[in-house]
Amino acid sequence: MQTLFCALLALAAFTASGAEVSGVKLDDKTRVDSRELVLNGAGLRKRIIFNVYVIGLYLPEKKSDLAAILALAGPKRAAIHMLRDVGADTFTEALVEGLRANTSEAQYQALEPRVQELAAIMAQVGEAKKGMTISLDWTGAATQLLVNGKPAGKPIAGEDFYRALLRIWLGDKPVQDDLKRSLLGT
Repeated sequence: MQTLFCALLALAAFTASGAEVSGVKLDDKTRVDSRELVLNGAGLRKRIIFNVYVIGLYLPEKKSDLAAILALAGPKRAAIHMLRDVGADTFTEALVEGLRANTSEAQYQALEPRVQELAAIMAQVGEAKKGMTISLDWTGAATQLLVNGKPAGKPIAGEDFYRALLRIWLGDKPVQDDLKRSLLGT
């Protein structure tokens, strides 16, 4: 009985502290539009030999497959913690590459004006610097980009746009297979 109690206590301490990936501590909970979200999963994005960022996916409740995540109503957050400096153009190009890989040409064309809105916001933000956190929030009404917790640019309309952004990491052709598994908590 004492062993079970100790094991449960250790588990509670672990879950209360969130996660740590490549030295980045992620909270186990966050809030978007007054709604509490839980950390679904987190992982490291690598490009060739470079650690680029740590990303955490926050949802209203834990889910382990894309269809269930996309079906969840309410706010969501993809929190990107930069581990190195990346130019605004390079950051945007990587997002576009992921969008194109996970949408049909017709779907991408429908998203393209909003992709340009996101690119304009990133151009205003400038370089994504080491230590910066870029959050892509679905508020339930629009996609809001935040930099270090502060809104950047105007909200971008359409849940289809946010779903397409999530597919960059969770789609059939994710930017990195092991990162997808980490975000899904599998």
